[in-house]
Amino acid sequence: MSSQYEAGSIIEGKVTGIKPFGAFVALDDEKQGLVHISHVAHGFVKDINDHLKVGDTVKVKVLSIDEESGKISLSIRETEPKPEQESRPERAKRQGRPAGGKRQEQSGQGQGFNTLEEKLKTWLKQSNEIQADLNKRVKK
Repeated sequence: MSSQYEAGSIIEGKVTGIKPFGAFVALDDEKQGLVHISHVAHGFVKDINDHLKVGDTVKVKVLSIDEESGKISLSIRETEPKPEQESRPERAKRQGRPAGGKRQEQSGQGQGFNTLEEKLKTWLKQSNEIQADLNKRVKK
């Protein structure tokens, strides 16, 4: 059925139709395939019409051929070189704070394994300190 095309081959075709999910590309007078929107370009494609229009000649790579249905999956993205990724600057690590954002000395972490009883004592102490501070402010 699709013996002249095989997965992995790169062919030139003509865009014959555009839908929100992809573009139909004619490979010859009898065969056409679909370029899914995810294979139109590197990166996110919000609107396929920003990249292709009917009548465009495009280079496509044959991804797969379903012999039963005759459907041909194509990719434009795979015929283009990958853009180089910009190196991201590393985030500055916060000092004295674990990933959760709480300070080690406040949460009672960082001293090894703490039992619930030890943590409860720490929390009660913190709560009493906060309450005493609030009482001082109210009296002023």
